[in-house]
Amino acid sequence: MAARIGIFAVVVAVFLSIPAFSSAQDLQIVNAERRIDLSSHIVKDFLTLKVENIGISPAAEMLLAFSPTQIKNLAMVQALAITGKKKKKTYLPLDVKPAEQPDAPNDTGYYRVTFVSPLGPGETVSLEVLYILTNSLEPFPVEITQSESQLVYYHDSAVILSPYHVKQQTTFVKTPSTRVESFTSIEPANRAGKEIKYGPYENRASYSYAPVIIHFENNSPFAVVEELVREIEISHWGSLQITEHYRLTHGGARHKGVFSRVDYQSKRSVSGASSFNALLAVLPPRVNSVYYRDDIGNISTSHLRTGFRKSELEFEPRYPLFGGWRATFIIGYRVPLEDYLFEASDGRRYLNFTFGCPLVETIVNKLTIKVVLPEGSKDPYAILPFTVNQDLQVKYSYLDIVGRTVVVLQKDNVVPTHNVPFQVYYTFKPIYMLAEPFMLVSAFFFVFVASLAYVHIDLNIARK
Repeated sequence: MAARIGIFAVVVAVFLSIPAFSSAQDLQIVNAERRIDLSSHIVKDFLTLKVENIGISPAAEMLLAFSPTQIKNLAMVQALAITGKKKKKTYLPLDVKPAEQPDAPNDTGYYRVTFVSPLGPGETVSLEVLYILTNSLEPFPVEITQSESQLVYYHDSAVILSPYHVKQQTTFVKTPSTRVESFTSIEPANRAGKEIKYGPYENRASYSYAPVIIHFENNSPFAVVEELVREIEISHWGSLQITEHYRLTHGGARHKGVFSRVDYQSKRSVSGASSFNALLAVLPPRVNSVYYRDDIGNISTSHLRTGFRKSELEFEPRYPLFGGWRATFIIGYRVPLEDYLFEASDGRRYLNFTFGCPLVETIVNKLTIKVVLPEGSKDPYAILPFTVNQDLQVKYSYLDIVGRTVVVLQKDNVVPTHNVPFQVYYTFKPIYMLAEPFMLVSAFFFVFVASLAYVHIDLNIARK
C-alpha cells in the first residue's frame, strides 16, 4: 500500500487557471478501449477513454503517458471530446501539448490534454485519442532474399500505460495478414483471423505495464523519405512553382543475395513481395507543367490524373526498391496563383498551402519547406497547427537587387496526418512588381546605347 501511494505521488498536475487543483488520485479511467493498426509501417493507435473525476476539485486537464520508446517514435497525438449519443454525437478537438513531470517513473513521457471545460467532481467525459508511431516495426530476420516474405516484431503492452487507475480496459491489435508467427499471451487473450484481443482487464493500478511481442508478416511498402526539401516560389505575375527533392529508401528488411529481374517480372506475387516499384503522389488540383526526373534525366514512367479536388501522379522509379535500397528524384509542377495566394483584411498577403509530403503512406524523417517570397516582401511569419522549427534566409535569382526572403519550416518524423493547410503572411508593396521590368528595360536600353556607340565609332573609323 505504501508503494502504491509513492507511485501516485509522482504525477501531480497543477492547474494555474483555476483556484483549486487536482492530482492523479482525483481522476480515474472508467473504461479504456485501444485499437492498434499494424497494417502498414505506420502504427496507428486509436484510444477511447471514459474519464471520471473522483476528487473534490474540478479537473481542467489530464495526462497521457508514453514509454521512452514511444516518445522517441511519436509523430502526432490528437484528442477529441465526445458529446451526445449515437447519431447525435459531436466531436470537439482538444488542445494537446507535451508536458514535463518531475521524477517520472522509468523515463515516462507525457502529453497534456486540456478539457473543453473543467470536469467537476463526479462528472465523466469521453475522449477519443489518436497517436501515430513511426519506425516501431523491427524486421526479423533483418535480411531476406528476393523470394522471402518480410516478418517484423512489434513491442507494446497489453494494458495502457497511464498515471491513473484503470477500472476496465481492452486492447485489439490488427495485423495486415493472418500469418502471425507468435504473440505474447497474457490471459485473457485470443486471436481470430487478423485480430488479436487482450483483455478485458480490470482494476489495473497506475503505471501498470504488461509487455507483449507480436511477430507477424508485413509486406506493405516500407517507404521512408530520409529527406524531403519542398521549395514553393511565389510569383505575383501569376503562378506558384513547386520543386520537391526526394531521398527515398526502403526501410524494411535488407535485401540479400542476387536480384533477378526475370523472377521479379514473372513471379511478382512471390518474388519481391515486400518491395515496391510504384508510388502515388497527391498533388493540388489544376497543376500544370509537371515533371519527374532524377540525376540521369527525365523519367517517362509516370501518369498524371487531374481532378476538381486533387491531382494524382502515379510514377515508377528506375528500378524496384528492396530493403535498404535508395532512390533520389525530383518532382516539379506549377499551380495558379489565385488558388493559393490571398489578401487579408489588413492588407497583408498570405499563402495558404498544404504542409507535409505528397507521397501516400510515407514517413518523412526530415522535411524542409522553403517558401520563397517575392523580392521586397517584409515581416513574414508562418502559422501552423503544430510546432515546427522556423528560420529566415535570403535567395538571389535573376534580376534580383536585394534578394528574396525565404521562410524555412523544418520538422522531423512527418506522417500523412501532418498534411494540413498552413499559412505564410507577409507585407508587399505593389511598386516592387515594377523592379524586374525596370531592370529588363534598363538592360535593353544600355545594350541599345552601347550598340549605337559601337556603330558610330565603326563608321568614323571607316571614313578615315
